[in-house]
Amino acid sequence: MKDTNKHKGLRNQLVSIIKNKGIEDENVLKAIANVPRHLFMDSGFVDFAYKDKAFPIAAEQTISQPYTVAYQTELLEVKNGDKILEIGTGSGYQTAVLIEMGAKVYTIERQKELFKKTNLFLPKLGYNPKRMIFGDGYKGLPEEAPFEGIIVTAGAPFVPKPLLAQLKVGGRLVIPIGEDIQVMTLFKRTGVKKFEKHELGNFKFVPMLKKKN
Repeated sequence: MKDTNKHKGLRNQLVSIIKNKGIEDENVLKAIANVPRHLFMDSGFVDFAYKDKAFPIAAEQTISQPYTVAYQTELLEVKNGDKILEIGTGSGYQTAVLIEMGAKVYTIERQKELFKKTNLFLPKLGYNPKRMIFGDGYKGLPEEAPFEGIIVTAGAPFVPKPLLAQLKVGGRLVIPIGEDIQVMTLFKRTGVKKFEKHELGNFKFVPMLKKKN
């Protein structure tokens, strides 16, 4: 499948939609305009790729609504060269948006089927995470810490302590917390043992898989 001028036009329309919903970060908007979302979706949903909606992908997961991807990314305040940890690679769409913005992305996926698929797929589009790991997102990635930003793309019942520990001072963790409905939560690390917490509205995500013992 190709990325055509028609697709690019539809992406520009999508950018206008999410801009009208309040996304202001020009780098985020540019990344959404550049990443071919239709290539990340199952063929049956391709016609809907540039609607501002979530859609099913493999392993009972979803590709997040573009507004949600943009919102979480904007909260991260990504700068070129930032080291970002992503919990929940999924289709790889969020990963691609972060790479498009110049981030060095380390990404963890718990679903074997999705991990294998996305691991092969992202490089074909020219998106190369620094590392893609099949593993437990609750543990983070201590050997690569600290990170300027950590983004969790599934609903977490609580904040995993290792993720807070792996943030750089000045770093930001964006995580949806809750069981059925999640509250988008931003943690800013302001000191070695100090964090600021901001709760930023309700969202609905697929659940983060339970911790492995």
